[in-house]
Amino acid sequence: MLALAPVLLWSGCSSAPEAKVEKKAPEPVTGLHALYQMYTSARTWAQDLKIVRMVSISIPQVKATPGKAAAWQVIFASESLGRKRAYTFSTAEVSATMHAGISPDAPSAWSSDNRAFLLAAAKVDTDVVWETALKHAADYAKKNPDMPISYTLEMGRNINDPVWRVIWGESAASSGFSVLVDASTGAYLDTLH
Repeated sequence: MLALAPVLLWSGCSSAPEAKVEKKAPEPVTGLHALYQMYTSARTWAQDLKIVRMVSISIPQVKATPGKAAAWQVIFASESLGRKRAYTFSTAEVSATMHAGISPDAPSAWSSDNRAFLLAAAKVDTDVVWETALKHAADYAKKNPDMPISYTLEMGRNINDPVWRVIWGESAASSGFSVLVDASTGAYLDTLH
């Protein structure tokens, strides 16, 4: 026992100081990355989820990157429950109402419509959609280099696929320019002025 005492004392005293881990700054994510995270979480609420609409949310604390956003919100619907529910995914702690990670809102009534779509229909991510939109908006983008870019995903009006809308501005209502891209195929659809 006495022979082991120095070893035990030495091993107890030789613990290395803990290295400080630098906290990485939040980074924006693509739309489908956020959608899959929220979908996985929402499956605990309902198994028959459909997507009604998804929008990007800009956060001043997180630097914007083309094809990505700091936060996203999706509205899921469940036909079996007759309810819809918004989920928010944020890469940063912003306020008392927007936390880092996934935050669900309370469910509310939903009457089934043909505008909701299954997750499998959204195949093309926002980084690819951005590249497609930019090809059709190069002149506008050059004239407005500091304009924020936002994204909306919802069922197309004239096609039977979900559509990404790349918006130059904070929202479609306040924007004078946006590009529509098929979320299933990645094909350019239209430019709205």
